[in-house]
Amino acid sequence: MGRKPDYVRKKFASQKAKTLHNALAHRIATDFPRMGGPRICNVCADMVLEEVNRHMQPLERVHHGQVVWAAVSIDDPPHRHQRIADTDLVPVVLDLSTSEDIDARVERKSADQRMLNKALRLCRQAYEQGGLLSNCDLAELLTTAESRIASLLAQHEREQGAVVPRRATLHDVGTAITHKGIICGMRYDEGKEPHLIARLTHHSLQAVDRYLSQYDRVRHCRLHGFTPDQTAHALACSVKLVHEYLEIDQQLEAENGRK
Repeated sequence: MGRKPDYVRKKFASQKAKTLHNALAHRIATDFPRMGGPRICNVCADMVLEEVNRHMQPLERVHHGQVVWAAVSIDDPPHRHQRIADTDLVPVVLDLSTSEDIDARVERKSADQRMLNKALRLCRQAYEQGGLLSNCDLAELLTTAESRIASLLAQHEREQGAVVPRRATLHDVGTAITHKGIICGMRYDEGKEPHLIARLTHHSLQAVDRYLSQYDRVRHCRLHGFTPDQTAHALACSVKLVHEYLEIDQQLEAENGRK
């Protein structure tokens, strides 16, 4: 019998690779491809870090309650077999603890509400600085379980009809699919134009058009009697993705009587 997969290690081990050293080595390898292999790039990164550390004065840049975190660049969506060490990282300064957080604790607000407020703030601040946090980032920053973060944010997105800017939604990393439903709902339930949907959901217009087109194709196949497997084959996509859009279609039909 094989060993039981360690899913926690699989999800969180990559966090160790999110270092300034790896970001520098990746930038050197990208901008100077003839410089040499990984060993040379790592040596160059060490040299840069040595000089940077001589000049950095972090206390002048980071205040009480703030933390510097390596977020994934908005402009570097994932591709197959991509590692964090090979990803563009953006250093962001986040407000980990604020006076509003203390007030919420004093006012006896629930732990879930306080956790949600912090997660929303951290995601927004990272996004405004050009980076995206993953659910694992948030779990590590807020010392909680990744599943708890995912559940709180997904529930918030469903209730508010808004997309929280994070890797799970903007880069399609992880299990969050609510942004697809929100985008389709804004278009076919609320009648919003794609360019407005893109602005409200922090997506590019191309991404919004892609989601809407995929939904239309899946729905067209369903109306013509295709099974999920047949639809996936016809559209050259996964059966899992087909089921996601079928679930969205079912929800939209229940809400506004579409057939």
